[in-house]
Amino acid sequence: MNIRKFLLAASATLAIAAAAPAFAADAPTAEAVLKTYADIAEAKYADALSGAVALDKAIDALIATPNDTTLAAARAAWKASRPAYMETEGYRFGNAIVDDWEGRVNAWPLDEGLIDYVDTKSYGNSSDANPLYTANVIANKELQIGPDKVDATVINAELLHKLQEAGDVEANVATGYHAIEFLLWGQDLNGTGPGAGNRPATDYDTKNCTNGNCDRRAAFLKAASTLLISDLTEMVGDWKADGEARKQLAEKGPDGGLVTILTGLGSLSYGELAGERMKLGLLLHDPEEEHDCFSDNTANSHYYDQAGMVSIWQAKYTRADGTVIEGPSLEAYAAAKDPAAAKRVTDALANTTAKMQVLKDTSDAGEAYDQMIGPDNPKGNQIVQDAIDGLVVQTRAVEGVVTALGLKIEVEGSDSLDNPDAVGK
Repeated sequence: MNIRKFLLAASATLAIAAAAPAFAADAPTAEAVLKTYADIAEAKYADALSGAVALDKAIDALIATPNDTTLAAARAAWKASRPAYMETEGYRFGNAIVDDWEGRVNAWPLDEGLIDYVDTKSYGNSSDANPLYTANVIANKELQIGPDKVDATVINAELLHKLQEAGDVEANVATGYHAIEFLLWGQDLNGTGPGAGNRPATDYDTKNCTNGNCDRRAAFLKAASTLLISDLTEMVGDWKADGEARKQLAEKGPDGGLVTILTGLGSLSYGELAGERMKLGLLLHDPEEEHDCFSDNTANSHYYDQAGMVSIWQAKYTRADGTVIEGPSLEAYAAAKDPAAAKRVTDALANTTAKMQVLKDTSDAGEAYDQMIGPDNPKGNQIVQDAIDGLVVQTRAVEGVVTALGLKIEVEGSDSLDNPDAVGK
């Protein structure tokens, strides 16, 4: 990605300090805000883990009895597993422990030819940037990774770890949601037209195998699913009461913890979601730049990213079982210092959520995200642009709260927003 960082520095002059209102007497403490923030993180990752377990069971059923019904059920389980995970993404950027781990579960985009067969007419046969562009580990029991020959006779978690970002190429993705997505849907060969990937269930039928190596394809899918459960289990543990994520958050102190929350909200809103995941694909009209590109689930993923940011700001999350986790919020803390600045964030979040709802509703009604960003779809383009604009305003409002609280943060930028003329060159 073409990402730069820009620094938002809150002024600390005596004039501003003198003008800034004191905290209201009933304001929540920063420590209480941070505890709720961590409690909600634990709940969200636990729900994501439950979704991954359900997905794994559906994958087992597909492998045992590969047919259209079990494939459809596995695809539905994958889609059902996404909302809870996407709601966790606001914990990125500020929490190093999350960023160091995240690439194992949600890395994208990926060069799918590393994993399995591809349509070479649209995909090509090679890439100067990636020697493993068409390595197809499912079809090949030995791989050349740099100077090393790698035995791929057995497809298991150990092999997938070796393939993940092999050769220091970020697009070599072998683990996580998107590797599983590709194995369930296959390539979406429809461009910006209607339709998602259409992998046949017989790709897993060892008795009536299509496209070869059905046993190895099943082994890859199962290994990736097992690893997803393992990785999410690790992150749930990190957010438990004595977990490493909570320890690291506490070590930052109250102001450092608030900086962590605000950095996550600002960076996900701006550089990551508005920039790399949305504006870049819109500028290029390129479906390869959409987040869930095989399943056409992208609009839902964007919507739940936004829902997760609202949840963090308001310190309220409804779990999959209906249990509500809530407590002292950053919204209340900021409002006690500067009610107008806090209201700008609340209003901006609501506006962006409304724009994301239009995006989601349009997709749910049958016009997928890759169609919306197509070159000859001005109405769809505008729906996407409206959501991007909302995210940018949302970021500026977060910056206002940073200033009001006398803090400073670093927000991820994106060439697609900051220097669009450089995109694609």
